[in-house]
Amino acid sequence: MLIFLVRHGHADPGEPDELRELSARGRAEAEDAGERLASHASPPLLVLTSPLVRARQTAERIAKATAAELRTEERLRPGATAASLRAAVEDEEAPVAVVGHQPDCSEIARELTGDDPGFSTGGVFEFQLDAQAASEQ
Repeated sequence: MLIFLVRHGHADPGEPDELRELSARGRAEAEDAGERLASHASPPLLVLTSPLVRARQTAERIAKATAAELRTEERLRPGATAASLRAAVEDEEAPVAVVGHQPDCSEIARELTGDDPGFSTGGVFEFQLDAQAASEQ
């Protein structure tokens, strides 16, 4: 299964953390991620997102640009793991964009692929998730 792991766009500091919104820069990053994914040969048909506001706002822009279904996924809150991601996508077959947080994105990418692209805000990392490995976990 094709996965696009996306770090949410930039958000200014604030409290409470869960309600932080995208900054102007973050909105532009999310729009750019959406445009890049929309032009991909296999764009996501589903966008799963952490319930935190900045992640949802990023995911909304990606879903709009790609005409993908959008779903909030509690397992993608800060602290998400590779196992959380696998569980969230286990019944899916289509390309999926997963919007989350740092350092989770780096840790998930490293565990599933052996690579950490660094994940700047709005960053996207594409990889194939082996369905058999996902079901074994």
